[in-house]
Amino acid sequence: MQKQSVFQSRLLPYALVAPQLAVVLIFFYWPAAQAVLQSFLLQDAFGLSTTFVWFENYRELLSQPDYFAAIVRTFVFSIAIAGASLSLALLLAVMADKPLRGGALYRTLLIWPYAVAPPVVGVLWVFMLNPSLGILAHGLRTIGIDWNPLLDGDQAAALIIVAAAWKQISYNFLFFLAGLQSIPKSVMEAAAIDGARPVRRFWTVTFPLLSPTIFFLLVVNIVYAFFDTFGIIDTITRGGPAKATETLVYKVYVDGLLGGNLGSSAAQSVVLMAIVILLTAVQFRFVERKVTY
Repeated sequence: MQKQSVFQSRLLPYALVAPQLAVVLIFFYWPAAQAVLQSFLLQDAFGLSTTFVWFENYRELLSQPDYFAAIVRTFVFSIAIAGASLSLALLLAVMADKPLRGGALYRTLLIWPYAVAPPVVGVLWVFMLNPSLGILAHGLRTIGIDWNPLLDGDQAAALIIVAAAWKQISYNFLFFLAGLQSIPKSVMEAAAIDGARPVRRFWTVTFPLLSPTIFFLLVVNIVYAFFDTFGIIDTITRGGPAKATETLVYKVYVDGLLGGNLGSSAAQSVVLMAIVILLTAVQFRFVERKVTY
């Protein structure tokens, strides 16, 4: 017999859903609508004069070579951050899933970095890789690497990728570990009885069964790289040197808050939102085909 909830009042289900709908409307759809509207306006920094300019902000934005460079830079950062954090988290989760002495402590230490805020992550990595005082920077110099992310754009980009990936490894580790522990042991034992070695068991049994978790984390990590790396970039490099680490989300902040060009900043927000929606749709359209549920 199928159980179902029965409400005595017709208004009660709507009352229960109303708080969540209010949060979504107030904090998501309303700001998005405001950004779309503001992208068609030309305003001064104080909001004293407003002119409706239609698509002029978008035309001006798409005529800037720096903006297309920021798009390419953001995609490179996203692929590097997602690839590094997912692969390292999967490796650590596979290691933690084995019966090890002190395994609970090992898993706890791997989870801790997720509780660290992005600006704090930036400060930690700045101290470790500061060209003058950093411990890791001193080690790099001893092996002949002239480390100075304050002047070298490639080194600054590498520093952002490492810091952002390190921040996200703990989040991915939690889901990978849960996915590994949900795989029936009988499946792995059957593969072992058939003569499959550990590496072959992983790629032919474990990895396909983890595909729903991998797909979910891929979408989450791409969105994280596009948006949540703002605090790390602002703390470590502030988009420099010479805009080498200025991504789309940081350019919105620079042009809007620092530059006072509110219309262009709103147009960039709309374009960024459209890119993320399109990218997510492409992942659901093509990547999800390889997911085994």
